[in-house]
Amino acid sequence: MTQERPELRKRPANFVPLSPVSFIARAADFFGERAAVIHGNRRFTYKEFYARTRRLAHALTKAGIKRGDTVAILAPNVPAMLEAHYAAPMIGAILNPINIRLDAALIAFCLEHGEAKLLLADREFHATIMPALEKMGARRPIVVDIADMETEGAPSFGGVEYESFIASGDPEFAYPGCEDEWDSICLLYTSGTTGNPKGAVYSHRGAYLGAIANALTFKVDHDSRYLWTLPMFHCSGWTYTWAVTAAAGTHVCLRRVEPQRIFAAIAEHRVTHMCGAPIVLNMLVHAPTEAKRPLPLRTKVATGGAAPPAIIIERMEAMGFEVLHLYGTTESYGPSTYCAPLPEWQELPVSERYQRMARQGVPNPMIERLAVIDPETGVLVPRDGASIGEIALSGHILMKGYLKNEAATDAVFADGLYHSGDLAVWHADGSIEVKDRSKDIIISGGENISSLEVEETLYRHPLVMEAAFVARPDDKWGETPCAFVTLKADASEVSAEDIIGFCRENMARYKVPKTVVFGPLPKTSTGKIQKFVLRDQAKALK
Repeated sequence: MTQERPELRKRPANFVPLSPVSFIARAADFFGERAAVIHGNRRFTYKEFYARTRRLAHALTKAGIKRGDTVAILAPNVPAMLEAHYAAPMIGAILNPINIRLDAALIAFCLEHGEAKLLLADREFHATIMPALEKMGARRPIVVDIADMETEGAPSFGGVEYESFIASGDPEFAYPGCEDEWDSICLLYTSGTTGNPKGAVYSHRGAYLGAIANALTFKVDHDSRYLWTLPMFHCSGWTYTWAVTAAAGTHVCLRRVEPQRIFAAIAEHRVTHMCGAPIVLNMLVHAPTEAKRPLPLRTKVATGGAAPPAIIIERMEAMGFEVLHLYGTTESYGPSTYCAPLPEWQELPVSERYQRMARQGVPNPMIERLAVIDPETGVLVPRDGASIGEIALSGHILMKGYLKNEAATDAVFADGLYHSGDLAVWHADGSIEVKDRSKDIIISGGENISSLEVEETLYRHPLVMEAAFVARPDDKWGETPCAFVTLKADASEVSAEDIIGFCRENMARYKVPKTVVFGPLPKTSTGKIQKFVLRDQAKALK
């Protein structure tokens, strides 16, 4: 009935396409004199931040960028990266934040596959960006140099410098914005383990709703000071590039994620919130004493991207941090579930409380359906905390699809759900607990072994700093468990027998690693351990 009555139609007054660009306009209008961005000695109010993004948007149009064009950026967590997250969408262009740790070949792939017309390139990464541009030849995009006090002396790309580029734009530029909330806003390439990465495309609507969900679940408001320890190129900073602005909080930029810089920034700016992969938490826990500083307040830390061992959460909280565990993927705009500690958990034994906090939790408000299903049949697994299935999602914060890859898009969205490839159990309270990636589960003598469960035990060894667990081919058992371990810097002599003995005392015998290898662990740029590399190493062991 409502669709047929003309008086109930959509109108400009009651229907506005959702776009996170609106957040910065609101913040400038009502919180204009508040600090928006801090970077070293630089400070921008929200009025200044808004003016700079409008200048950049106008400068992009003057450089020939049109609606639907791709603007790439390869930079660390500096103001230009934040500004680009508003300026490109202001003119209907698509922003492609590129992983700063990719090699030249993959940078070239992203630029070519995404058809970038312009690249904002930080001089710090000249050694990989320049060969990528040379590889592209005549197809190379327009290049704008990003430089600051920490890149002095770094080679130029030969184009215009960023500050000069935006100075040519109008701070009062009347930008057009998106035409439809389903318009594409960002192109984010997955950190694939084999072959070329896939390009997940986000919409203005999804970015808006993801930002609101993250501000709500992480309790960000106008008094929040958010430290950028999470790469903005990763899922557009889990949408906190927009969420912090939606709340009119302060963005504290950080070019390099190092313990001393993090502790110093927390102390100086009274940081209330920060995000990072478990590797960042582990780095802070094991930071040298001279790098650590007393926390001026209880800083909230959201972590995800890989499952953090409960012991890491426990040690972070002992240092004065408050940890929120999240789960998500590039395809879900970053966080899609969260594990907020409940008051009644305070009554539990310490070990059980932190085990609960290490779960991936329940869906955020923008996920309509969270399910754990049998990957073969699609049938829901029981909520018994033991039956393993695949995490599947549907809702408002799933990507539009993979750019130029309809087959992969159809496959990942089969049967009306997003199929994550992550294996989990479902608990009676509705929370999920990730057990493995489907490709990482170990099957030894017919028994399934969760690598994350064994890693949890390994992290509790007093001399282990990092650990990973993979399958090693075996003629008799099919696969046997193999542990890769990084010891603490001050660890005394520890043998494989010591590690195996510790595991034997703390887990079922069939899960105990048969092989232990010591040394540093290979990681992706977002802190995930590259298990495909370790599997290759395990295969090569004699």
